[in-house]
Amino acid sequence: MGTRRKSRELAMQMLFQGDLGKQKPEEVERLFWDAREDVDEETKGFADDLHRVATQREDEVDALIQKHAQNWRLERMPVVDRNLLRAAIAEMLGYPKTPGAVIINETLEIARRYAAPESIHFLNGVLDAVGRELLEARLKP
Repeated sequence: MGTRRKSRELAMQMLFQGDLGKQKPEEVERLFWDAREDVDEETKGFADDLHRVATQREDEVDALIQKHAQNWRLERMPVVDRNLLRAAIAEMLGYPKTPGAVIINETLEIARRYAAPESIHFLNGVLDAVGRELLEARLKP
């Protein structure tokens, strides 16, 4: 597994931990990294960046999810799906030079490991719609 994919997976796990444990982002990072000694600094750094963007821009990220997840309230989504979306959208917002297709593909690969099979199409649809909206916003003069 590549460094970036591992970072994305770890960021999703941190978001999952904070979501279920109702922990503050700083507490999540401290507890999460205390339990892992085998992660190199590059992987850890990118995971921390994604987690930080997702938590600092939580309202914006969640609003984008809500807007494009038709007929789904955020709190009713499976926890894994919700946090995969949060991590991916955080990357779209925080790393606009990374192609949306790469972020979506990486998220779907992680989802194949952690989410239910029926979640793949849902995640793909939401992320594609969010990615198109963000791209259109960047292209506006």
